[in-house]
Amino acid sequence: MTPVAAAAKRVPEQHYTHHEARGATIHRTNPVFIHRELTALDVVPGMNVAEIGTGSGLSGGLLAELVGPTGMVTSLDIDPYLTRWANHIHAERGVNNVRCYAVDGTADYPGQAPYHRMVGWCSPPLLPKAWVDQTTEDGLIVATLPVAPVPNLAAGAVIRVRGGQPYVESVFPGSDIETGSSPRSDFSVPARWVDWESRIPATSWVSIAWREQDDWKSSGARGVLERLREPGHTEQYKGEEIDWSSLRVWLAATGARLTMTELKPDVIGLGHSTRNTAAVIQQDGTVIADATDSASLTVLRGWLAAWEYVDRPGPDAYTANLVPDMDGDIPGWDLRLVR
Repeated sequence: MTPVAAAAKRVPEQHYTHHEARGATIHRTNPVFIHRELTALDVVPGMNVAEIGTGSGLSGGLLAELVGPTGMVTSLDIDPYLTRWANHIHAERGVNNVRCYAVDGTADYPGQAPYHRMVGWCSPPLLPKAWVDQTTEDGLIVATLPVAPVPNLAAGAVIRVRGGQPYVESVFPGSDIETGSSPRSDFSVPARWVDWESRIPATSWVSIAWREQDDWKSSGARGVLERLREPGHTEQYKGEEIDWSSLRVWLAATGARLTMTELKPDVIGLGHSTRNTAAVIQQDGTVIADATDSASLTVLRGWLAAWEYVDRPGPDAYTANLVPDMDGDIPGWDLRLVR
């Protein structure tokens, strides 16, 4: 039995996720993914560990078991409701080696640093420099990071810190809720990289690659969303059923300037747009465009043909790189996949 599986036997999952006094916690990571990430984190007794994203408290409870009585777990979350309840449940169980704090986990939190291990249950816009700076030499960070500047297009990464620099050891499929600057209760629209949204008659949104060239009114993004909501052309993809995971990662890895949409709940579209044209393919294989002769439709068809030509590559087809990006609001490294 693995250490994580053994810890799971000692930690009452339902007590955290469906506590009788709090009720079900929707802000939580699937336990299957928690076990996977904690296995990759390779925690041993006595370690000092930080997690970003407290959730129900279950992951903190598991980490407390893994580090043992000589170790310590620091749990950070932007939502004080979650940290208060997790602290209460931990104390209720007599767990004394984990503390939860309501802070921005992407920022510097040196109080308990340095950490032997850090794990993120939410996806920051990039790997924060603060995380690397607070990790010990030869320490590990496990987190889901964006691989392109569009919503929810990410991969999990196991990152080793050596000489103050991060190095990717492996990547795995993964997608977590995005980090934000304040607690969220509405998840109908992603927290970042949305350039226009409409809520009538139902919520829809668009993310464009050329946002820096749009005007101050976001009229370009608004026009793209309007064209896709009332398309002039619709067709069904003629190839085999779309392997959505393969397609989206391949497009990100090729550096395609992507447009992403959600025109109705839980139906994502990915494609190309300009100020005057737009075309996306949706998860069910439906292709929609502004017109039959759309320039964006031509680009999208070319992307799809190229993806088929390379035989729909899987996750093992890519190498992960960390690219320094120190000039933004959160300095750090962008995760990029290349073939």
